[in-house]
This record gives sequence, structure tokens and C-alpha cells, in this order.
Amino acid sequence: MDTPLGGGPPAAEERLGRILTVPNGLTLGRLGLAAGFVWLLLGPGDRILATALLGIAGATDFVDGYVARRFNQVSTLGKVLDPTADRIVLAAGVVAIAVYGAVPVWLAVLVLGREALVSLAVLALAALGAPRIDVLWVGKAGTFGLLWCFPLFLLSDGSGWWTSGLHDLTWVLFVPSMALSLYAAVCYVPVARRALASRAKAPEEALGANRVGVP
Repeated sequence: MDTPLGGGPPAAEERLGRILTVPNGLTLGRLGLAAGFVWLLLGPGDRILATALLGIAGATDFVDGYVARRFNQVSTLGKVLDPTADRIVLAAGVVAIAVYGAVPVWLAVLVLGREALVSLAVLALAALGAPRIDVLWVGKAGTFGLLWCFPLFLLSDGSGWWTSGLHDLTWVLFVPSMALSLYAAVCYVPVARRALASRAKAPEEALGANRVGVP
């Protein structure tokens, strides 16, 4: 990459502090697609177009991460906004599809319960002053799989000859995706403990430094 005229490359802190980036724009677009999906499904009842919007929203979950890494546009805002958008899109999709009747209620409760548990844990850590925890790859993979399974559940909720086979295939994809998602929730436990330990250690180190006269 060429060095910009008039100076060297921006510092890492400056790059992480960026707000107007392509990945962040894609993430916000994902939220817009989710809103359009809910309106199409529960308003006009256009199941096919609603499925297409939700599928595109799921695809952007991969695209924004790829763009951020490939073109060095990773940002602090993106690290927070991306998983938040994932949870909003997934929750909106699950609730709308359950209300529509394309998935059983117990399945919706299972997925939403996991998302609620993780979200509450994140809020609790933030309230306790623990450092932010990066998203685990296994959790991202599970969420990505679920973001594709629910559009497929909706698409297979029809009377065509192909819907039965698609419905069975979607269950085959759902089981490992849900397993990865639950496994990620368990993996966050030791990570959260380390984050809390580092929060508790920081004041002690600062106090020790003051005792030995470090300014």
C-alpha cells in the first residue's frame, strides 16, 4: 500500500478509532435489511422476498468481516457493532419466523435464550468495568450458520415438491450451527473470568506503583 502524501501511515490507534468505514456501513445495512424482512413477512406476507432479504443480511455478516481484514479497516466500533448487529438480525429473524409459524416455538426459545444469556453477560462485564471481550471464531461460525438456517426454514415452509427435502437439509445444517453457538457460550466463561481478573488486578498494580514512588 502506498504511503499517503504529506506523512506516514496512520497510527494503529487512529485506524481503530475510525467510524466511517465500508464494513461499518455494511453492518448498518444489515440492520436495514432485517427491518425490511420483518415488514415483508409480517406485513404483505411476501415469504419469498422476505427470505431473500434475510439471506442477504446473513451473507453480509461474512462480507463485512472479510472487507475489514482484507483492506485493513478493522475498527473498535466495528468490533462492537458487528456482533450487536448479528444478535439483532438473528433475534428479529427468529421472532418473525416463529410468529409466521415456520419454526416451532421451542426452537425459537432455545436460540433466543442463548443470545439473551450472552448479551446479559456482556452487559454485566461492561458494568463491572472488565475489558471488552473479542468475539470467538467458534461463536461467529455458529451465528453465521444460524443466520442462514432460518431463511431456509422459511423458504421450505411451502407446498412445493422440493420443500420437504430442503426442510430436512436445513435441520441437518441447524444442529451443528446450534451446537457451535452453545459451545461458544461455554467457551466465553473462562474468557470472562480472565477479563474480570484483569480488571481487579489493575487497581492493585496502580496502588503498588504509587507505593514505590512511581509517578
